Amino acid sequence: MQSGIYVALSSQMALERRLTTIADNMANVNTTGFRGTEVKFNQVLSNTENKLNAKVAFVSQGNDYLSTDNGELQNTGNLFDFAVKGDAWFGLNTPAGLVLTRDGRFTMTDSGALVSTRGYPVLDPGGAPIQLDPGGGAPSVSLDGTVAQNGKQVGKIGLYSADISKGFLRYDNSGVLPTDPPQSVVDRSNIGVAQGYLENSNVNGMREMTQLIEVSRAFDNISTLTNNSEGTLTDAIKTLGGSQ
Repeated sequence: MQSGIYVALSSQMALERRLTTIADNMANVNTTGFRGTEVKFNQVLSNTENKLNAKVAFVSQGNDYLSTDNGELQNTGNLFDFAVKGDAWFGLNTPAGLVLTRDGRFTMTDSGALVSTRGYPVLDPGGAPIQLDPGGGAPSVSLDGTVAQNGKQVGKIGLYSADISKGFLRYDNSGVLPTDPPQSVVDRSNIGVAQGYLENSNVNGMREMTQLIEVSRAFDNISTLTNNSEGTLTDAIKTLGGSQ
């Protein structure tokens, strides 16, 4: 088979992966705290088996990474809604371990536990679940995450960071389970908690739709080129076979 067909197939595999991420982004364009997925493609050089020992450039399947753009903050006025200001995440205690999320839609249980919409405990800077006074009413939260009820400090919302570029898995609550162990963020003036706000998805629907059209067209064009290449090869074989 011609090396050009292999190159085309590698391109189609890469484009198919990009289509998958675009579809996921579009499905979460209105998901609170969601960060879109992008794909980085690398060029792979390979020596073809020919007299010239020529190198042919293939496209790798790509590596997923999260967009670091912040979503727009929406003022809800709900004292149990929170948004992260800066490059950090809330921490949730889940069956899979410590999960990072930018979805700050929290509630207080009857026992006073501060939990996410999925019921996962929200963690403090030390990695322990936050326990509020169930009879103390709605909390007030300062910029550094300190939680108070009736003027008395009862806890602190933890903020965490991790090197997401090392790998991650998606989880509930717009969460990610990073390969790199999360670390508590402390004493950072450019990072904080905004009470009464939520962060919208950072996915730009119009941009994703434009990319969807472009990637779909590229996929179709490569399919056409592959079919034409295979047809040319078949005709050449027939011609050579008939000349003997």
